[in-house]
Amino acid sequence: MFLSLRAEVEDALDGALSTLGFPTDDLGLEEPPDDVDSVLASSVAFRLAGEAGAAPPQVADQIAAEIDAEQLTHVSDVETQGPYLNFLPSDAYLAATLEEATDDSYGTLPDREESVVVEHTSANPTGPVHVGRARNPIIGDAVANVLAFAGYDVDRHYYVNDAGRQMAVFTWAYETFDEEDLENAPERDRIEYDLVRYYRKGNAFLENAPEADVEAAEAEIESIMRGLEAGDDEAYERVSEVVDQVLGGMTECLARLPAKFDEFVKETRFMRNGATEALVDRLQDLDEAVYEEDAWQLELEDHGIDKNLVFLRSDGTSLYVTRDLAHHEWKFDEYDRAVTVLGEDHKLQARQLRTTLELLGNDTDQLQQVLYSYVNLPEGKMSTRRGTGVDLDDLLDEAIDRARGEVEDRLDDRIRDDDLDEADIERIAHQVGIGAVRYDIVSKQPTKAITFEWDRALDFEAQSAPYVQYVHARCCGILEEAGIDPETGMDDVETAVDADRLETPEERDLLETIARFPAVVDEAADDLEPHQVATYTREFADRFNGFYRECPVLADDVDPAVREARLALVAASKHTVANALSILGVAAPRSM
Repeated sequence: MFLSLRAEVEDALDGALSTLGFPTDDLGLEEPPDDVDSVLASSVAFRLAGEAGAAPPQVADQIAAEIDAEQLTHVSDVETQGPYLNFLPSDAYLAATLEEATDDSYGTLPDREESVVVEHTSANPTGPVHVGRARNPIIGDAVANVLAFAGYDVDRHYYVNDAGRQMAVFTWAYETFDEEDLENAPERDRIEYDLVRYYRKGNAFLENAPEADVEAAEAEIESIMRGLEAGDDEAYERVSEVVDQVLGGMTECLARLPAKFDEFVKETRFMRNGATEALVDRLQDLDEAVYEEDAWQLELEDHGIDKNLVFLRSDGTSLYVTRDLAHHEWKFDEYDRAVTVLGEDHKLQARQLRTTLELLGNDTDQLQQVLYSYVNLPEGKMSTRRGTGVDLDDLLDEAIDRARGEVEDRLDDRIRDDDLDEADIERIAHQVGIGAVRYDIVSKQPTKAITFEWDRALDFEAQSAPYVQYVHARCCGILEEAGIDPETGMDDVETAVDADRLETPEERDLLETIARFPAVVDEAADDLEPHQVATYTREFADRFNGFYRECPVLADDVDPAVREARLALVAASKHTVANALSILGVAAPRSM
C-alpha cells in the first residue's frame, strides 16, 4: 500500500511544482523520522529555494498550498514543518493496508515479466562446504528470494567447476589410491566427507612423493585436462563420477540452510558444445589480445585494469575464466538479467569478466555482481586446503544444539499452554538454530566483514532471528486462542473488520509499518540487498511488541469490534513477518 501512496504523492508533487513553474526532476522524497506523524516527506523546498528566491520554509508553504489533500485517496493532509512537506496517511490508506495484509501472499509484487538467473555458491566440488564461504549460499538464496517476491521470474544456478586442475587431481587420486592408503576415517557419513580424503591424499602425494612418481602423476593429470578440453567422453565420464558424487553430498549440506537450486550448470558444457573454442577465436581477434609469456592474454590497462586476463595456455587449453565468459554469454541469451554472487577475492576477476564481455560486444547492463566479505569465527580465518577449517555442517549442528538448550531453558517461562513434546522441541531447535545462523549473516551489508558470535545470534531478547521469530509465534498463539487458524488468518472470519477501531498510536504505528513491507521488498530487490528486509523485520518486531504491550486483544473488557480489528491486525502482522522471514530463508515457528 505504501507504493500506492508514494505514487499518489509523486503525482501530487509533480502537479504542484509544474503549476508553480518549478522543475520536477527531483521530488526529494524520503521517509520521515520516527517522531514525525507522516509516512512520507519531501525536502524539495531545499533544492528550489535559490530558484524561488525565498527561504525553504516559504517554498514548502507554497507547494503545500497547491496540493488539495481532499482529492487524494491515501493522504489525509499535507503539513509543512520548516522546509519539509509531510504527507499524513488517510483512514482509507490504513483500512486498505489492513485488508491487503490479511492475505497470506502479502508483500509479493505483480509479475514484471522479466527473467533473472541468480548464480551463487558455485564452490569447487572438492569436499565439504566450508563455513568461511557460508555467506555465498545464504546471501545468494536471499537475493533470489527477494527478486522472486518482487515479481521476477527467477532461476537459481550453481556453476560447477568440473574442468579445472583441481578436478583432474581429484579424479586421478580417486582412481589411484585405495581405502587402505587413506590416513583417517571420514568425518561424517556422507559421500563428500569420504571422497575428500582422496583429494587430500593426492595433494599430499604431489607435494612429497619422489620426483619420478610426481612426474608420472602429473602426466596423467594433464591427460585428463586435455581430454576434457577435447570434449572426450571418457575423460568427461571419469571426472563426472567424482564431481557428481561430491556435489550430491554438498547439496545435502546446502539443503540444510536451506539453499536449493534449479540447475547445476557444468563448465564442461561450454567445452563440449564448442562455445569455448569459438569464444577463444573471438578473443584472439580483439585489439587487446597479445601472446606473451607462453599464453594468450588480453591487455586491459586502457580499460582501467592493470592485470592482464589470460585466456589460453600455450598448450591450447582454456582457463576457468574462458569457460565462464562462454557461460555468461549463454546466460545473456537465456535470461533478461544475470546476477552473480561472488566473494571479495574475486573482485578483480569480476572487473576483468565484465570488461571482456563488453569488448566482445555484450550489453553488460544486464549483469549484476554482488560481492561479499567472508565470515570468520572468533578463532580467525580458516583454510579449506588441508581440511583444517570448520565445515558448514559443524556450524549448523552446533547452532541446533545451542538453540535446543535455549528452548529447554525457557520452557518454564512460556505463556502458552500448548505442551511441547520432544519432537516439538527438536523442530523448534532446528528452526531457531539454523535461522539464527542465516539471519545473523544475511542481516549485515555483504561488503562488511563479519565475525559470527553465538551469544549475539541466539539472543532471544536482542534484535536477532529468535527475537523476530518469537513475534510470529506470538501472533500464531493469539490467533489460535481466538479460534482462528494462523495459516488462513481472517479468511474464515465472517465479521466485517472496521479498521477505524484501531485508534491508539501503537496500532497505527504497527499498521503503517506493515504498509511499508511491499516497498521494502521493491527496494531490496532493486538494490540486490536482502539485508534491508532484515533491518525491516527488526523495526517491525519492535512495533509489534509495542502493540502487544499496550493493546490487549482477547481480554474480557475489550470491545468486540475492537477485538476483531486487533485480531485482523495480528493476522496481518503474522503474514508480514512470515513472508519477510521467508525472503531471508529463516523459518517462522508456530510456537517457541
